[in-house]
Amino acid sequence: MSVDDSGDPIEDLLGRDSIARALEGFAHHTAESVGLRAAAVAVAVGGAPGDRRMLLTKRPSRLRAHPGQYALPGGGVDPGESTVQACLRELDEELGIRVAETDVIGRLDDYVTRSGYVITPFVVWVGDYSAALRPNEDEVAEVFEVTVDELDVDAEFVSIPESQRPVIRWPYRTGAIHAPTGAIVHQFREVALRGRHTRVADFEQPVFAWR
Repeated sequence: MSVDDSGDPIEDLLGRDSIARALEGFAHHTAESVGLRAAAVAVAVGGAPGDRRMLLTKRPSRLRAHPGQYALPGGGVDPGESTVQACLRELDEELGIRVAETDVIGRLDDYVTRSGYVITPFVVWVGDYSAALRPNEDEVAEVFEVTVDELDVDAEFVSIPESQRPVIRWPYRTGAIHAPTGAIVHQFREVALRGRHTRVADFEQPVFAWR
């Protein structure tokens, strides 16, 4: 734990122990999966003490599904896999980061997408990932290391004529990231940094993501 100029300790909000304490009392919600395809994503957190980061990717523009969009490492669950196994496999395949199930700190709420997936997010501790980070250029165009200050911002909510539910957007640098990624990151911020058990299942995606 770091100290400020007065010598008082500064809590490492994205440190493993802090996140684990925040998630310990969080009861995640699961979604009905009948007729939906299962997917899992990693809210991957690590880095040097005092400089923790959350890893975010941007998909290549040449991909058929959701080209050029921001995403958390993850993907579909293969036959015979559990959601946590799929999450860790995708983290390895996309970013070259290999961790054990004991490095899964907790779980957030399932999020059902308009495109027919139920996404299960796991919060995963990746330690000092810098030496292991090897983005797969077939799946990842760019990797972003999100600081605690960038993560700890209020979400935006926008009304659209196509839905009675508000579209959620997480402001990031010069733009905004929509659900599902924006919704999952928002919930992680609320639970891990703010201690609020905010639910996100009823937040809408933008129309361009409905396919």
